[in-house]
Amino acid sequence: MNAWAGTCARLRDEGLPWPLVRAPRRLAAVVLGVLTLLLVPAPASWALDATALRGSLDRAVTAARAAHVSALAVDLTTGATLYERGADTPRIPASVQKLFTTAAALRRYGAGGRLATTVVLDGAVDETGRLDGDLVLVGGGDPTLDRSGIARLARQVRDSGVRRVSGSVLADDSWLDEQRGGPRTGGAYDADMGGVLGALTVNRGWSARPGGPALAAARRLARSLRGRGVRVTGRTTTGRAPQATAPLAAVRSPTMDRLTRAINVPSDNFAAEVLLKDLGAAFGRRGSTKEGVAVVGRTMGALGVERRRIADGSGLSRANRVSARQIVALLSGMRSTEQAEAFENSLAVAGRTGTLRNRLRGTVADGACRGKTGTLNAVSSLAGLCSTRDGHTIGFAFLMNGVTIWRAHRQQDRAARALAAYRAGVPGKRIPTP
Repeated sequence: MNAWAGTCARLRDEGLPWPLVRAPRRLAAVVLGVLTLLLVPAPASWALDATALRGSLDRAVTAARAAHVSALAVDLTTGATLYERGADTPRIPASVQKLFTTAAALRRYGAGGRLATTVVLDGAVDETGRLDGDLVLVGGGDPTLDRSGIARLARQVRDSGVRRVSGSVLADDSWLDEQRGGPRTGGAYDADMGGVLGALTVNRGWSARPGGPALAAARRLARSLRGRGVRVTGRTTTGRAPQATAPLAAVRSPTMDRLTRAINVPSDNFAAEVLLKDLGAAFGRRGSTKEGVAVVGRTMGALGVERRRIADGSGLSRANRVSARQIVALLSGMRSTEQAEAFENSLAVAGRTGTLRNRLRGTVADGACRGKTGTLNAVSSLAGLCSTRDGHTIGFAFLMNGVTIWRAHRQQDRAARALAAYRAGVPGKRIPTP
């Protein structure tokens, strides 16, 4: 009896239907494979104790072959340090820098805070609905302002009774400075920014013609007003709103918890840089990157995060320098604030959302770890929180400079799997779990 005949006989003896036994070899091989999977017990899931975890993380960090590393993992539930290598040495964080910007915004504005774009009158409206003066569109640094927002403003203006503007529609973007890019380009336009910075930008300022994004926004408002039957006589231009004037119309950004999530999950450079300047305008002396950085620094100090070198809000600048310990201190400090849930929810979920959507799928870290990624040329970072099955939360940061990106991702993912598999207080190096 040859091997195939013997296999058929064994299958027939097991009570399988005869047509299946006589199936072609390829189909029979598939059936045999399925039966093997059903008959052989699945391997037990596993866990790592502290010693095994430390070894696993050290192998992952070493295998990344980064020229410079700052790495730290801390059990935030117990305060125990699980792993560290160069934890106090500042490295380029890339987009992990956004954690400082968004944490400061949540602390200063609150999770429910919003940014407003308004329309104010510079003049009086008579009984016929004629405005003897100008209509001023005032930017409030909302990075999400779009065409529908402008349309809502125009509708509110008309609903207020204005039917004719004898003057102009003016654009006031004085809330923030006129630097259209970040520090790495000296304030000039940056192709990697994802938009043109300013206090008054529609659709990220991409629609800007000569005159800048604010003037483009005012032109859109003027067109929207005319489309609703409001006649505008004057030429659209830039200007300043009168002081202490109540707004006639307003549209607001998403709440700060939603805005920070929209920044961190996909890693939005444009919104992060605008938000940094907003912090400077609202809580510092002016709406600039420098003032925003100062506000972030003071906010971090109040959270117990040691002094760090912050250059921008997005992490595009290679002048940023932070250590793994400072990042984990931020993650730990935010857990004791009223904005803890909002901050944690602003992180991408491993295997499911944002920049981690296609990483760690189907692993123990899938859904158990949240994080912020960071990538520049030869720079790769991953920082965040992992929840273990025994209810502990681990804060971690892996900053790798002088590294191949694909290799860094592979080893960072290996480290995240190990963190999610950690079990506190259990003996042995690899512990089978139910």
